[in-house]
Amino acid sequence: QVQLVESGGGLVQPGGSLRLSCAVSRSFLSINTLGWYRQAPGKQREVVATITNGGNRSYADSVKGRFTISRDNAKNTVYLQMDSLKPEDTAVYYCKAVVWRIGVGWYDYWGQGTQVTVSS
Repeated sequence: QVQLVESGGGLVQPGGSLRLSCAVSRSFLSINTLGWYRQAPGKQREVVATITNGGNRSYADSVKGRFTISRDNAKNTVYLQMDSLKPEDTAVYYCKAVVWRIGVGWYDYWGQGTQVTVSS
């Protein structure tokens, strides 16, 4: 079992910044991919950014140039630095870890989510 705990959400004005953190209960050595996803009211959950165990990063077009995903292997924590925030970034943000489970294969573990609200 893998636990993920997000933190760092809150209310911020347009143009502001937030940094989300996701603490993972397992060493990153056993994790294939870490990612941040978001879900706005009435919309489907969408990928925001991912980072592989090789350090390859990918971003949704809507956040490129504004958001940065990073990780600290020593702390088993993945971060999402969000700059130049827009009202349309308002959503619940979730952290996900893709982990190999013996007998199951690649398995997705999710955190409980943290609310980000961008409003003046």
